[in-house]
Amino acid sequence: MLVLTSFASADQVLPALRRGAAGYLLKDSAPAEVEAAIRAVHRGEGLLDPAVTPTVLAEVARPGGSNSTPGGVADPGIDSLTPRERQVLGLLGRGLTNAAIARELLVAEKTVKTHVSSILAKLRLADRTQAALYAARLGLTS
Repeated sequence: MLVLTSFASADQVLPALRRGAAGYLLKDSAPAEVEAAIRAVHRGEGLLDPAVTPTVLAEVARPGGSNSTPGGVADPGIDSLTPRERQVLGLLGRGLTNAAIARELLVAEKTVKTHVSSILAKLRLADRTQAALYAARLGLTS
């Protein structure tokens, strides 16, 4: 599900993500951004509008905020990731797409997709949005 709305406040964004939205985009986005978001969510990727990312990151950083993996499953930990997967996770946390991560790391987009799949499996996360939240919680987004 992709949420397309004019609301960027925490009381709108967070419930939508908690209820399974894979993407959250503001209505003032350019048509090309909306199209790209629809395609990304259709491919199973998560997407957050850059304007709502601070809201999500603030919730993750807030004492008593989200601090466990979805479903209450024990967190297998960052140590299960390779150094390259940690790098990719940090870039996911900054909201970069697979294509942007590939450009940043000078690798093929297919290689990034492989890393993302591995990260999701190792950390028992459902999608890119959860991976981005995980990365933010660990401080990997700087």
